Amino acid sequence: MRHFRLHPLVRISVSRPLSSSSSSSSSSEMDEGFVKILLDIVFSKHQSWLTALSSPFISSRLQPRHVELLLLHISDQPRLALRFFNFLGLHLRFPHSPLCFFILVHSLLRSGLHWPASSLLQSLVSRPTSPAEAFYSFSFSFHACAASSSSALDFLIEAYIQARHVLDALAILRLSMSAGMIPEVRTFSDLINGLVKIRRFDRAVQVFDDMKMKTRVLPDVFIYTAVVKSFCEMNNLDRAWDLIFQMESREFGASSLTTYNVLIHGLCKNQRVMEALQVKNSLPEKGLLANEVTYCTMIIGLCKARELCMALELLKEMTGLGLVPTDAAISLVVDELRKDGKIQDAFDLVEMLGKMGIFTNLFSYNALINSLCKSQKFEEAESLFIAMRGKGLLPNDVTYTILIDSLCKRGMLENAHILFDKMKQEGLQVSLYPYSSLINGYCRAGKLITAETLLQEIMNNGLVPNALIYTSLISGYCREGNLKAALKLHCHMPGRGVAWNTHSFTALISGFCRANDMEEATKLFDEMVQGNVKPNEVTYNVMIEGYCMRGDTVRAFNLYDEMLAKGLVPDNYTYRPLISGLCRTGRTSEAMQLADDICNENKRLNNISCSALFYGFCREGRIAEAYLVWKQMVERGVQMDIVCYSVLIHGFLKHHEFFYSYMLLKEMVDGGIKPDHILYTNIIETYSRVGKLTEAMGFWNRMVCQGFAPNTVTYTVLIDGLCKAGFSWKAKLLCKEMLGNGFFPNHFTFGCFLDHLVSEGNMEEAVNLHIAMLREKLANTSTYNILLKGFCKEGMIQDATNLFVEMRNSNFLPDCISYSTLIYENNRKGNLEEAFKRWHEMLSGGIKPDTLAYNFMIYGCALKGEMQKAFALYDDMIRTSTKPNSATFCTLIHGTSVMAARVKRFPCLLGHNYCI
Repeated sequence: MRHFRLHPLVRISVSRPLSSSSSSSSSSEMDEGFVKILLDIVFSKHQSWLTALSSPFISSRLQPRHVELLLLHISDQPRLALRFFNFLGLHLRFPHSPLCFFILVHSLLRSGLHWPASSLLQSLVSRPTSPAEAFYSFSFSFHACAASSSSALDFLIEAYIQARHVLDALAILRLSMSAGMIPEVRTFSDLINGLVKIRRFDRAVQVFDDMKMKTRVLPDVFIYTAVVKSFCEMNNLDRAWDLIFQMESREFGASSLTTYNVLIHGLCKNQRVMEALQVKNSLPEKGLLANEVTYCTMIIGLCKARELCMALELLKEMTGLGLVPTDAAISLVVDELRKDGKIQDAFDLVEMLGKMGIFTNLFSYNALINSLCKSQKFEEAESLFIAMRGKGLLPNDVTYTILIDSLCKRGMLENAHILFDKMKQEGLQVSLYPYSSLINGYCRAGKLITAETLLQEIMNNGLVPNALIYTSLISGYCREGNLKAALKLHCHMPGRGVAWNTHSFTALISGFCRANDMEEATKLFDEMVQGNVKPNEVTYNVMIEGYCMRGDTVRAFNLYDEMLAKGLVPDNYTYRPLISGLCRTGRTSEAMQLADDICNENKRLNNISCSALFYGFCREGRIAEAYLVWKQMVERGVQMDIVCYSVLIHGFLKHHEFFYSYMLLKEMVDGGIKPDHILYTNIIETYSRVGKLTEAMGFWNRMVCQGFAPNTVTYTVLIDGLCKAGFSWKAKLLCKEMLGNGFFPNHFTFGCFLDHLVSEGNMEEAVNLHIAMLREKLANTSTYNILLKGFCKEGMIQDATNLFVEMRNSNFLPDCISYSTLIYENNRKGNLEEAFKRWHEMLSGGIKPDTLAYNFMIYGCALKGEMQKAFALYDDMIRTSTKPNSATFCTLIHGTSVMAARVKRFPCLLGHNYCI
């Protein structure tokens, strides 16, 4: 056994700082002495490693730097080194440093032990080690081990790629190139292809360009293919063609049919099918023969370009060469024939293919039935199902499954179940698929008892429910708000032999997010990650939306960054909640910056994300900016829909910009988008609220003329406007018309009349109306609050108090408005003691006072000169995060000024504990 000193390792060790040269030398000698003891243990045949290493002398002193030195000492015995390394990790849970990993990896690779080296690096990249730390450890170990090749670098990058940390692999590559270490062509190829898989096409192109300009590595055919695909996906077909010419000049053309297939796919995807056809026809000149992929890509591209005749010719040519078309190609051709009304041609085609042995006739019928169902041609599909028997074809389990699934998706569960029973009566084998469709349908319809019965039937028949069935049930329970039952099902899955997957976890996490229980959602998310179930984009999206709904945008953006780091691709389901969350917390400018960043990355926001942004600007009163952003988004190619228009029109209306709202409405109609009854109702409500009843009626008539019948809400907003304007008789006529048209007034409608009577001081009629509302079960807390306000306004505090008692006895829970109304009236009459009594009742009932309630109490205290109590209430406001407003401060200042004047006039008041 050789012993040698490694001064550089000790000097550059990241495990400990060096205070002085003498202490460094002393420490180095101590370390080497300790390492010699370790070496004796490693090579000992009389004492077990566990016994020796568990001694306090060893266990209390053993540090990663000692293992680093030890591994260097035994680097010529890699199998022994690996055994000892694994022993420390498994039995002693020793925290190996990244440097330990790389020293051992170099040793293994030097001996040709590639698989263990790869496994070690995969373990390393699974740890929370940054790419920079990993590379610096590799770089140091490379020199310390006097490695003759940089194969460890290739293995490291490969490990990151295999762990799907492709962006980390890219970081390692950039660090290595800056250090003058160049990986081999296969590593470049794998990294570029990895970037393509996660759709980071721009990064793939950058790596390719860097490889060409900064290294002498020559691209292989796999690299060319991946980069051609990247350019095609980036719609940069000119550069894709340039790359093809470069490849051909290097004589790759004779062996790169895949590259041409990728180019053909890119051309078809960009609607350049004729150019793609020319490429396909030129293949024989290059010594290549088109294969199934070539033909099927062309057939699908031609079908999408509505060149059906050419697609059929290619299909005929393909089958003539003995090539078998894919299901996708056949289905698309059949579907295009059906869309053109050529059902007979579709039948002839599938029968011809069946005779050639490509598809069975039954499969062809099933494919056509499936196509008809997917395009919502249900009557045709059912007719075809009946016609099958006339042609001597018996429907099989697939046929039934397709129709059952179609019926379930349409909500026709009774018909689906009848067909399911018929399927069983005919003795066909019932797989999990029809069960899955039925259970999903019943769960969506809220019929969870029936769904659970089907689950039990599955198990009674000896079938094992799959994760999809459990996911449907979990989603169903979550939609019903029964999270306990959903969690119970989730816990039962492993015991029943069903592994949790991304979809089942996501369904449950989504349920807790919708219930605003982010603590439980986060717990499940962590459990998911720890159980090696990888969250997908949907999982991150529901978590991000959950945190944004709660107002915790910091956590939401942390998840967004984590999502990007894992190579997941965000979409508008990610962007919308982030934009909404920022807008909801008053950070619309930041939301706009986020939108700009997204667009600058060649990603497009959709109308849902844009409507959230418009809403944020309108909410902050920044209407002009909202309109400028609107124009900017239109220029960026966003197709505005009725929701986007409605948000902006509502913003203009809210700030009484009636001219601009009308012009926007006109622009919307001129653009071919018809307003719906929701938008009209909003417009009518706004005009009615400001007393512009003529204009409101004008929009009412316009709505009716366009075929939108007013509903209960539309009637109610106009009735409210008429009542507030003093035209109660017109409101009553409109209410009668409403009844005549089959719409029954709701509690909001009657609340309008109630509010009008109260504002007129007609409390007797108001009470009678409310009694009638109680009888018809139309009364609620809001209607009681209207009456309370009326009694207090008329100075009838005792009647208000009696009504308050009646309200609680009738099981209507008072809210903050109820208490605030009584508190204000008692304070106004100088009855601070009664006001405090109501205040404490409200707090003990778990009702959080708002700013207005605090202001009423502070006002009452100031009125009575109780400024200590007033300031105590103010302190409580701050403690409970209730924002004071100008009225709060004015009342406190006024009360303090009055008390100061009193003290100045009557010095004897100084003996009292007033806060001035």
